[in-house]
Amino acid sequence: MREVMDELLAWWEAGEVVGVGTVVATFRSAPRPAGASMLVGPGGVAVGSVSGGCVEGAVYELAESVVASGSPMLQRYGFSDDDAFAVGLTCGGILDVFVEKVSRETFPELGEVAGDIAA
Repeated sequence: MREVMDELLAWWEAGEVVGVGTVVATFRSAPRPAGASMLVGPGGVAVGSVSGGCVEGAVYELAESVVASGSPMLQRYGFSDDDAFAVGLTCGGILDVFVEKVSRETFPELGEVAGDIAA
């Protein structure tokens, strides 16, 4: 999350709404650790990374959906023999990504949190 905090804070301060996807758990081999985040900001700008490859596109689409609906989602991504067409990780790992809508309304404390992190 730290690697995208400056962009998130700038959008938040400007009153923008941002979709935030954060890796909350990994199992076996995963390209990014828990805490890795990706933002989908105004105009569809993407910042950060949760894994690379097909998962990035799926998280991007999910973030757009979460921003539109306002309902956060927890999504698991990983290779599945049962569903060869599912978005997955070629490394054989599994990761859980929590996607939420962040704005001044949904997270009014972000400025204080960012200040504490910076300190």
